[in-house]
Amino acid sequence: MKTYSVAILGATGMVGQHYIKMLYRHPWFRIAALTGKESVGRKYVEAVRGEAPEPPKEIAEMEVLPTDPKKVDADFVFSCLPTEAAREAEPKFAEAGFPVFSDAAAYRMEGDVPLIVPEINPEHLNMVHIQRKKRGWEGYIVTTPNCTTVGLVLPLQPLKQSLGVKKVIVTTMQAVSGAGYPGVASLSILGNVIPYISGEERKVETEAAKILGRYGDGRFIYDSVEVYATCTRVPTLDGHMESIYLETEKPADEETVAELLAEYVSLPQELNLPTAPARPIVVRREPDRPQTRIDVDAGTVPGMSVSVGRIRVNGEKVRFISLSHNLIRGAAGGTILTAEVARHMGLLGE
Repeated sequence: MKTYSVAILGATGMVGQHYIKMLYRHPWFRIAALTGKESVGRKYVEAVRGEAPEPPKEIAEMEVLPTDPKKVDADFVFSCLPTEAAREAEPKFAEAGFPVFSDAAAYRMEGDVPLIVPEINPEHLNMVHIQRKKRGWEGYIVTTPNCTTVGLVLPLQPLKQSLGVKKVIVTTMQAVSGAGYPGVASLSILGNVIPYISGEERKVETEAAKILGRYGDGRFIYDSVEVYATCTRVPTLDGHMESIYLETEKPADEETVAELLAEYVSLPQELNLPTAPARPIVVRREPDRPQTRIDVDAGTVPGMSVSVGRIRVNGEKVRFISLSHNLIRGAAGGTILTAEVARHMGLLGE
């Protein structure tokens, strides 16, 4: 089996550090290049930001390169760049022939760019053929959603398939690491909840409809589900918790909903992909779970499962709590899993 060399764009930030942790010793992907901005020319260990554990020696000694396709030698790239930097850099890499797997927001809602949660819509990856032809690129861009969106749509998918979902109201409680490093000022967040995150609610509402929709006739057909989001920042480190209310087309009971969630598997599990958890959704039966500190690393691949608990059902009205690791399932891990699916579909070349 071919081993692919990969570059991580924006490798010195918090998400970049999780890419390195998850890609080190990956059976298919080998880290070949790390890029940055202010840290160009320095050793990675000298440039990394935040309170990350010391990286493996061979990674620590790598030189941070400019985020320039002419300076990078790799089969494909992972991008965890800030939005504006991604908007400028990612098309340059795609034009230069690189497949780009991005967790940045810049191109998620473009009409020819897949927005992927691997257990929900892997068939949307077929859009890259149209994207290449339309834009004249040798490479392509594939995106993964906002970290908050993932914790919503994964439990929605099995319920949508079996019961139909008409309307969703979600209130999020998002960890400070979702704001990047150094994050929210301590005097703003300690002992506090901030009931506003700029642009977040719109992302959740629009991204969910694209992910849950269909791909057909060379276009994305958005799902008709109504999503209403309120996003808040809370003083936890990692893990986005969501209080979800939804209205279904068919009535159900608590045990039916719990079984639909707990038993859900999809293509990544069927293929036994390296970064796929055995169960993408872990159902907690205890009355006070999931809890951020206890459950944020759920899954056979730590942090890759969404935990769901406090399931309450009244006919067509369903309520539950969802918890997902924003830096793993919501960022690095979800994007790595997307690249693994792309490899299965022959989109990385041989």
